[in-house]
Amino acid sequence: MIGAVKYLKLLTVSSFLIAASICSAHAQVVYSAQYKSDAQVKVYVSKYKSDADLVVYKAQYKSDAGDNNGVWFFAQYASDAKKKIYFTEYKSDADLVIFFSDYKSDAGWKNKNKQQLMY
Repeated sequence: MIGAVKYLKLLTVSSFLIAASICSAHAQVVYSAQYKSDAQVKVYVSKYKSDADLVVYKAQYKSDAGDNNGVWFFAQYASDAKKKIYFTEYKSDADLVIFFSDYKSDAGWKNKNKQQLMY
């Protein structure tokens, strides 16, 4: 009987860990690359929300990062990030135009055609 209880506990813990890793698989943890060649996506920051493909809210904690919904956490190391981005100086050089918002409720895609860039 004790063996079955231990097995059930182990199964429960394992299921939780697997579910947690699946949930974080698409988290928008990004790394700001120093060089364009190191990045997967080139990003331009617009001064105007109306110009953006994506409105981004910077999360303070990694656990707050969203599932491709515009809530980004900036990782300190490239190996911790889901996507490596490079901030361009010119809009014409960018794959994605973003606007940083001070409000989490503003975060989200305005141009769904570009959503695949951040998967």
